[in-house]
Amino acid sequence: MSNLQKFIKLKKCKICKTSYKPTSTTQQVCKWECAIQLVNQDKTKSVKKQIKEAKQKIKSRSDWLKDTQVVFNKYIRLRDQNDGCISCGSKSASAYHAGHYRSIGSARHLRFNELNCHRQCAACNTHLSGNLINYRQGLIRKIGIYAVEELESNNATVKWSIEEIKMLKKLYSDKIKTHSNVKI
Repeated sequence: MSNLQKFIKLKKCKICKTSYKPTSTTQQVCKWECAIQLVNQDKTKSVKKQIKEAKQKIKSRSDWLKDTQVVFNKYIRLRDQNDGCISCGSKSASAYHAGHYRSIGSARHLRFNELNCHRQCAACNTHLSGNLINYRQGLIRKIGIYAVEELESNNATVKWSIEEIKMLKKLYSDKIKTHSNVKI
């Protein structure tokens, strides 16, 4: 045994987790059976990554909008987590949504407008169709009458490109990460 081999630290095999003395600095497994399994795992990961990338390439604009809407809604619920329902004020509902004051169906251009979307209990959003009269009153208290009237009179048209939608998704994903790291 050479002097160098005496100082080599034991490593754990990436596959079977047994301890072994590596024969080189790049060795990751203890025996050839584990090496074959490691190669197969790497191939599986590579194939899964290729499939994911292929799916991303064939996504339609509608698919990207849906994905971005999920991330946006998650951000709204996180942003308003200490607020009650915008419509009824409930802080003890079993579920909360990201409720839009002007619906996506009637004002698509406001779907990702943060002033148009707030935490709303499932009962108000789903069963009371948004509970809009009370939503408006809560919105006036939260953002002011001028901002509410601006939302109500906003009839612009917007057609986001797939690249713009991807950028919005990244923006709200980053906001979620930032907001999640802040202790409230």
